[in-house]
Amino acid sequence: MSVQHGGFRDSVNAMYDRAVSLMDLSPGLIEKIRVCNATYTVRFGVRLRGSIHTFTGYRSVHSEHMEPVKGGIRYALSVHQDEVEALAALMTYKCALVETPFGGSKGGLCIDPRAWEPHELEQITRRFAYELIKRDLINPAQNVPAPDMGTGEREMAWISDQYQRMNTTDINGRACVTGKPLNAGGIAGRTEATGRGVQYALREFFRHPDDVASAGLDGTLDGKRVIVQGLGNVGFHAASFLCREDGAKITAIIERDGAIYSEDGIDVDELYVHMQQHGGVKGFPGVQYEPEGAKLLEAECDILIPAALEGTIHAGNMAGIKAPLIIEAANGPITSEADEYLSKKGVIIIPDLYANAGGVTVSYFEWVKNLSHIRFGRMQRRAEEARHQTLVDELERLSTNKEVAWTLSKDFKDRYLRGAGELELVRSGLDDTMRTAYGAMREVWRQRNDVPDLRTAGYIVSISRVAASYQAKGL
Repeated sequence: MSVQHGGFRDSVNAMYDRAVSLMDLSPGLIEKIRVCNATYTVRFGVRLRGSIHTFTGYRSVHSEHMEPVKGGIRYALSVHQDEVEALAALMTYKCALVETPFGGSKGGLCIDPRAWEPHELEQITRRFAYELIKRDLINPAQNVPAPDMGTGEREMAWISDQYQRMNTTDINGRACVTGKPLNAGGIAGRTEATGRGVQYALREFFRHPDDVASAGLDGTLDGKRVIVQGLGNVGFHAASFLCREDGAKITAIIERDGAIYSEDGIDVDELYVHMQQHGGVKGFPGVQYEPEGAKLLEAECDILIPAALEGTIHAGNMAGIKAPLIIEAANGPITSEADEYLSKKGVIIIPDLYANAGGVTVSYFEWVKNLSHIRFGRMQRRAEEARHQTLVDELERLSTNKEVAWTLSKDFKDRYLRGAGELELVRSGLDDTMRTAYGAMREVWRQRNDVPDLRTAGYIVSISRVAASYQAKGL
């Protein structure tokens, strides 16, 4: 099934339809899972710069098979109801796939955040939050937002504070939103979480030689040529981790003001600093610059990482895509038509509902931390260190009874003795989640002849879990 001219929501629905056609579900249940339960549209005024400015915002709830529902709030001029509803649906499937106990939701405010000073943006954010909070569309037990495009820790801290001002006796008030700064109830590793999840997803893919061979590749991530489209929070962290920790080579970066490329590889960390100072990739030394950045989506590489907007790869450019492996760090970067075309061509696509689920996974950990009112590792870290110290002491005592004494290297002892803190535990939990989810998706992909690709497999796993939840409720 393909969509010729439909939007993002049509693409998500087309992928949903493709999966449910291979499942044994009643027509009524198929329709119940497909539809968005509710969308609230709010229009509010804020007095700024001597006059009243009216803003339009949305909060969609796709599925309440589990509560609270979860999903980011994005600030962009492109925000509209169809997009928000499609993203909410994707959140339902994403949460089900990685087994976070949430339904899917999404929010958006039609605004260019760069057009406003920070104090003005705070007024706008607080008023938007007020409108949602008073309708329980932000609530620790019912609806828990997070950052998305155009928002970050700062906006989440404002929303959290606004909720706590309006609900002064709610002891779990901080759990009303995730992605907060550490000093406001956040969790270590949340900022990097989505990019880190992309890295863990690729690592897990490369642990399966059969899957790697399906993409016409071999070996490990070491030395693989990677093109990244969008060096925002997700793209930057994914690229930086793949370079520094896995030996991958970032050969091209595509951004709003064009693209840069170098066969020798690009220093992503230095480029990120350059972008903060100059607002784009243009002028970065030691690389070639291409003003028409989208051209480089079609460049030769081993792995393509679209990490910006939906609909990046579409009917107009799909035939030129040369990457044998694409991992969707963004939501919906490949339209359903392009997805079908590329899959038939033999391109392996690691789908968005799995690949970028690191954010909601670590948001889940943050929500749990806020509800438990204790930082992860606080109770057990030193007990772990003491237990490991006992083992090291005994090994070294035994070694002195031999004719040739030996000692453990200091590096080994330091690493072995160090108990896990919050960041290590968050990364461990994320790694386990990404491995487990890939295993569930891969099992369907490999064992069923009628399942053509990982995306369809991921949707089947997710939809079956959502269906089981509804059936347990008596639907």
